[in-house]
Amino acid sequence: MTVSSDTQQAPVRDFYLGRQPILDRNQALFAYEMLFRNAPSGPADIDTDLTATASVIAHAAQLGLEKAMGDALGFINVDADVLNSDIFAFLPREKVVLEIVDTMPVSLSIVERIAELRGHGFRFALSDVGSDAPDVRQLLPLMDFIKLNLRDMPALALTRLAVMFKDAGKLLLAEKVETRAEFEACLALGFDYFQGFYFARPSVISGRKLSPSQLAVMELMTLITSDADNIEIERAVKRDVTLGLNLLRLVNTPAVGARYKIDSLSQAVTVLGRRQLQRWLQIMLYAEPAKRGTSMTPLLMLATTRGRMLELLAQKLRPSQRNIADVAFTVGIMSLMDVLFGMTMEDIVAQIPVSDEVADALRGRTGFFGELLHLAECIERMEEMEDQVEPALRGLALSTDELVQLEMAAFEWSDTVVRYAL
Repeated sequence: MTVSSDTQQAPVRDFYLGRQPILDRNQALFAYEMLFRNAPSGPADIDTDLTATASVIAHAAQLGLEKAMGDALGFINVDADVLNSDIFAFLPREKVVLEIVDTMPVSLSIVERIAELRGHGFRFALSDVGSDAPDVRQLLPLMDFIKLNLRDMPALALTRLAVMFKDAGKLLLAEKVETRAEFEACLALGFDYFQGFYFARPSVISGRKLSPSQLAVMELMTLITSDADNIEIERAVKRDVTLGLNLLRLVNTPAVGARYKIDSLSQAVTVLGRRQLQRWLQIMLYAEPAKRGTSMTPLLMLATTRGRMLELLAQKLRPSQRNIADVAFTVGIMSLMDVLFGMTMEDIVAQIPVSDEVADALRGRTGFFGELLHLAECIERMEEMEDQVEPALRGLALSTDELVQLEMAAFEWSDTVVRYAL
């Protein structure tokens, strides 16, 4: 088996990737769909050409694709060229699900190739299924997962197909789930997995109150930003035993990079410094609801990835400016607080003291930090915002190769943090 001549000619380094969470029925992380994109030299023609070419996937795997997936599975889109290539030497079969694109013509040789790969331990998903056409029936026995796209599916058809595929013993995955109501409707139909950004949509709830733990974290953050004495900060932490224990656990994660174990709050304040301490408190705001069983893990993962991504971008683009990376991290973390707290971003900016530059980035995606945040959001929602990635990169004078290196580092860091935070 060899990579086809078409894929050999693809620019191997000139690509970027997205990572979209797939959640289970408890809204815990199950997998990521990994979206690989060649950076187009001209207008992108996504409809007629699968941009996740074999050479790009192989290169991503060599960069450390497993690090980008963490403990989760990775769904990877494949077409006939990719199926007949030699990329499978690069892919960990126990970690990936190969997703067949709906536009791929089905032939006897393709069916045989899928059966061969299944024999080697690979699992398969069929995406964007909208009917029980002959091609679907031909592939169905070889598929582990069936993906149904909510955006293209009338309710009656969704119900009919869900029942049919469940009866066939398939795992059902609803994609493009954008609202809580859609999630609950699919839950009732027996769907096993869910993909979409319903969990990261602001849902403004009148009169919603922060939990006692979140209030304690917010009060501590206020003390830090108002230059209170270290002893005062320590006293505030000690008043909430759970907060103190969680903070000590977090500051001993490999992601902090401390040379030795930090075993007291006083030491944490001294060793980390205030800016680093504030970072871990911001992360704890997202970790606390997850501990109470309200399934905020995807939001914690998204917030930490976004925060780290913005921090790394700021370090790369403005290396000589002190503290700018810390501010970028805060912008990334705060950009999802409207979802976390069920409040408008206007109210959050009014309640948490931030600079005008940070407020502008959070409210309108303007200024330097706003550009960084916009780029991160484009990558997260690549299928809808793909055409905006290239202009955003050009505006920041950033290459796709630099972007991928930073993405991989942000994914790995976030996975480490979340593993210790919960």
